[in-house]
Amino acid sequence: MTNTVEKVNLLGMGLESMQAFFTETLGEKRFRAVQVLKWIHHRGVDNFDDMTDVSKALRDKLKLVAEIIPPEVTFKKYSKDGTRKWVMQMPGGSAVETVYIPEGDRGTLCVSSQIGCALDCSFCSTGKQGFNRDLSSAEIIGQLWVAARSWDEPGKKRDRHVTNVVMMGMGEPLLNFDNVVESMNLMMEDNAYGLSKRRVTLSTSGVVPAIYELAKVTDVSLALSLHAPNDALRNELVPINKKYGIEETLKAVNTYFDRLPDKRVCTIEYTMIDQVNDHPELAHELAEVLKNTPNKINLIPFNPFPNSGYERPSNNRIHRFRDILQKAGYNVTIRKTRGEDIDAACGQLIGQVNDKTKRSVRFIDAVELGHTAATVASKRTNRNTI
Repeated sequence: MTNTVEKVNLLGMGLESMQAFFTETLGEKRFRAVQVLKWIHHRGVDNFDDMTDVSKALRDKLKLVAEIIPPEVTFKKYSKDGTRKWVMQMPGGSAVETVYIPEGDRGTLCVSSQIGCALDCSFCSTGKQGFNRDLSSAEIIGQLWVAARSWDEPGKKRDRHVTNVVMMGMGEPLLNFDNVVESMNLMMEDNAYGLSKRRVTLSTSGVVPAIYELAKVTDVSLALSLHAPNDALRNELVPINKKYGIEETLKAVNTYFDRLPDKRVCTIEYTMIDQVNDHPELAHELAEVLKNTPNKINLIPFNPFPNSGYERPSNNRIHRFRDILQKAGYNVTIRKTRGEDIDAACGQLIGQVNDKTKRSVRFIDAVELGHTAATVASKRTNRNTI
C-alpha cells in the first residue's frame, strides 16, 4: 500500500513559518525560505519549476512535500469605475468575495476572513447568509495573491496596484485570530508584499478580548464598526454589543492605540440607515461618546439588499449628520459608492455560504412571513423622526 504525503500549502506561510519549514522539515538553509517567499508573492509564481534560482534538487524535493494552491476564482468582473470583484470558491463548496477599489494613487483591496459571518449585524447582507467556517491563512492571503496577479503581464516586472488592504470583507477578523495575524504579517513582510502597517487595516465589530491580544502581536491599523452612539441602538444593529458594550469596546481600542509607537487614530465606521441611526441628535451623541478616542469617522451610506427592511438616507440627511460632527471638530468623510454595477459596494458581499448556523433559512422564513418589515416599521414608528 502506497503512503501519500499530505502536502503543505506554502501560500499562507509567513517568513518565520517558512524558515522553520525549510530548516526543520527539509534540512535546508534559512535563506531558501526568502527565495521561495519572493517567488510566490513578488512574482506570483505557483509552480516550483519556474523558480529558476532554486536548485533542481530542491525544487524536486519541494514538489514531493509542498504545493502553492491559491483560491479558485469562479467569477470575476471589472467595473467601469476601475473596481474589480472576484468570487473565490473554497474547499467544501462555499465561496467568498473580494473587491479592489481604486481611488487616485491608492488601490484598496477588501479581503474576507471567514466564509459568512457569525455576528449577524442587522444591516449586513453577509450576516444574513449565515456562517460556515474560518478561512486559512493561505485562503486569506490568496485573495491578495489573486488580485495582485490579475495585472501581471508575462515578461514584465510587477507593478504595485494594491497599495492598501482592509480586512473588511466577509467575516469578523478577530474571530479567526491566528490565521488573520499570519496573513497580515505576510502583507507587511518586505519579502512578500511590503505594505506599510498604516496601509493594512483590520476592521472589527468589537471583540474586546481579542483587541487586547492583537496589541501584543501586531501594530496594524484598526477600524471599529460602531454604527450607533449608544448601547440601546447598537444592541439592535450589532448584537455583539450586548456582550461588549460601547464603553468597554472604546476602552480596548484606546489601549490598542496607546501601545503603538506612532501617532495613528482609529477609523470609526458608521453605516447610515434611513430613520434608524441618522438623526441629528444621534450625531451630537456620537460626538460626545467619541471625545476621548482619537479617530476619523467614515460615514457609509447603507446599500439596500432584498428584504433587509432598511433604506439609504437622503444625501441631505447624510450631509447634515456629517456637518454636525465636523462642527464638533471631527475629521469626517462620506464613503463613495463604488462598483455598484458589479454588486461590489460595501455590505453587498454575500458569496455562497454553506450555512452551519441555519440563519439564512430563518431569515428567508421571517421575510416570507413579513416579520422583518413589520419589526423594522415598528421600531421606526417608536422613534422621533425628523
